[in-house]
Amino acid sequence: MKDQVEFRLVYIREAHAVDSKSPMGPVGERVIEEPVSVAERIQLAKECCVALKLGSLPMAVDGLDDAASRNYAAWPDRLFLVDTEGRFSFVGAPGPKGFDPAALEAAIKKLLAPPEEKKIPPAAGGKG
Repeated sequence: MKDQVEFRLVYIREAHAVDSKSPMGPVGERVIEEPVSVAERIQLAKECCVALKLGSLPMAVDGLDDAASRNYAAWPDRLFLVDTEGRFSFVGAPGPKGFDPAALEAAIKKLLAPPEEKKIPPAAGGKG
């Protein structure tokens, strides 16, 4: 559906940095710590895209104030579908348990479906 939908990734804070609320041990040889600068967070986002083989998916990076994550309850991950009017057409549950790509796909298909012709019901007691 990439010819009909713009897909974007918003990278928020690292879910399992060793100095975070939910630490995880080293990933391979790499120990991930919470970034202390935007440049460090951007670098982590780039590494994430490479590790997850996301290719050239357009990406935005949340600031160190975590405003996007807080405002959209996005941590640790979440799927959203925004229509052409800027309204949310789909808001997934927080991940990883709420991460449901099939539900997002169904919402995309519904949004892209041609609108049904509006049928005007006949007036009460009158002819249609």
